[in-house]
Amino acid sequence: MIGPPSPPATVTVDELTDSTAQLSWSPAQEHGSPVTLYLVQTRNPYSVGWTRVSTVPEVIDGSTLTATVVELNSWVEYEFRVLARNSVGVGAPSPVSSKTRTEDAVPDAAPLDVNGGGGSRSELVITWEPVPEELQNGESFGYIIAFRAFGDISWTHVATSVPGAARYVYRNDSIAPFSPFHVKVGTYNIKGQGPFSPVATIYSAETEPSSMPTGVWARSVSAAEIEVHWQTVSFHAERVLGYEVVYWEDDTKPETMGKVRVPGSQTSVTVGGLEGSAQYFLTVSAFNTAGTGPFLSAINATTKKPAPAQPPLNIEWTLIGPLLSLYWEPVVAMDLESEVTGYQVSYRSQKHKEVTTLMTVGAAAELTLLEDDIYVIHIRALSGGGLGPPSEPLHIHQIILKPVLKPVLSLS
Repeated sequence: MIGPPSPPATVTVDELTDSTAQLSWSPAQEHGSPVTLYLVQTRNPYSVGWTRVSTVPEVIDGSTLTATVVELNSWVEYEFRVLARNSVGVGAPSPVSSKTRTEDAVPDAAPLDVNGGGGSRSELVITWEPVPEELQNGESFGYIIAFRAFGDISWTHVATSVPGAARYVYRNDSIAPFSPFHVKVGTYNIKGQGPFSPVATIYSAETEPSSMPTGVWARSVSAAEIEVHWQTVSFHAERVLGYEVVYWEDDTKPETMGKVRVPGSQTSVTVGGLEGSAQYFLTVSAFNTAGTGPFLSAINATTKKPAPAQPPLNIEWTLIGPLLSLYWEPVVAMDLESEVTGYQVSYRSQKHKEVTTLMTVGAAAELTLLEDDIYVIHIRALSGGGLGPPSEPLHIHQIILKPVLKPVLSLS
């Protein structure tokens, strides 16, 4: 009976180097069709399942029972198996070879993403992405951290023997705040020193800003929002990355404290999520990676009364052609609510979903509905405290009647 070849009975690892493995195996039974090709697969503790590997010769014909697996990682434990193929298909894999470890070698991988910065005064913080274990090439793996200040010729070298290390902090009182350094990180193991990463520029820790923004003022824009403005720090020895606004109701309500940060080019921010009719204290400071500078004396602002809680009711409408006229009962604000200043009417067709919004002062509005579709309409009261809740959705079915063309009868 013709079928795929049987699996080779044995696979043997005859010789290993730091990147190759010499294999040999017993021939597969043909099952009525000659073996045309052998395939070699491998797996290791870091791979996901079995994968095909590169070999010499690149194509292993059916008469060849040996091959050299290439492009292996050094100091990694591998297993191998072989499959045979004929004109019918690929047979089952051979039994797995014994586990064998490639020889160790000098590291050939350098750390990636060398970066750093920040930290405390007089510190140089250096970070990198650790080299994976399967690329460490041998025992006693570690890192060599080299750095020098701009303008210096010689490098300072520090070694760490922790394979998973990803950070080093150099402390020296002579380091000036926010000073540039050239930094590179290399590797080593028991066989010797590997390559260094490309040189990166990293700055030492900076000190927090010593100056304060000026001209701070605030105003309430709704029941839940206060707008805060300031002038940038004009003269400062330290770097300013941005500004921090801290706000709170009073000292007896620490749970109301919050803060928001904005970039250094920004001179205003709207603080949201506040309670209506409440007084808030606010202060502004400059910040950088070292922390925040001194805060200004707090100013205060009171949020507006909340928007009316009552939605528009008793909505009536008439539709004449494309013109829809809407009327509703005016919303009357309660004592603790903001006065109604107008209404927002929003509508969309079910076909297009795009929402159209218009504002009106009185409790009436006119819309033009040009689509042959069902329109959904909501109405909200407008106030100094913001938008009130929407009315119940109003569904209007607009039907556009198309003219019927009648044939013209010729008179003869």
